Amino acid sequence: MRTENLLGQVDALVIPGGESTTISKLLVANALVEPLQVLLSNQLPVFGTCAGMILLAGEILDGRPDQISFNAIDLSVRRNGYGRQVDSFEADLSVKGLDGPLRAAFIRAPLVERVGSSVDVLAEVDGAPVLCQAGNVLVSSFHPELTDDVRLHQLFVDQVIAAKPVECR
Repeated sequence: MRTENLLGQVDALVIPGGESTTISKLLVANALVEPLQVLLSNQLPVFGTCAGMILLAGEILDGRPDQISFNAIDLSVRRNGYGRQVDSFEADLSVKGLDGPLRAAFIRAPLVERVGSSVDVLAEVDGAPVLCQAGNVLVSSFHPELTDDVRLHQLFVDQVIAAKPVECR
């Protein structure tokens, strides 16, 4: 989304991985911070992966002073909490609501250090939450788009469909 008008036309949003401070700067440069905050406060379904998790979290423990936190989910996260690029790894996750393991790719992934009482932890790695949900907000510290397993994306799409009122024509 590059304009407020286009952002206002979406039924849901995916905030992808990448570099969270760069995404923050682009949101500011395109005047999308306030419109996105309004949509999130109005329960727009959103799925944040990796950097998206950082932007949606309530607290970024090691972010830049000008970095955006939408406070859409009650989590405290640490950027690159699993280490640098060379520390990237894959893991098979047991995910609440999915049959069988989900392969997950962690690349400079955020580490969840605190989970609020309103947050449901759907998957963990070594006792640390890596997939969380609160209402219409779903976040992962990994990149589900880097595997052939689409079940997590389907879970989000199903939630979006369930949340959207049906229009009669």
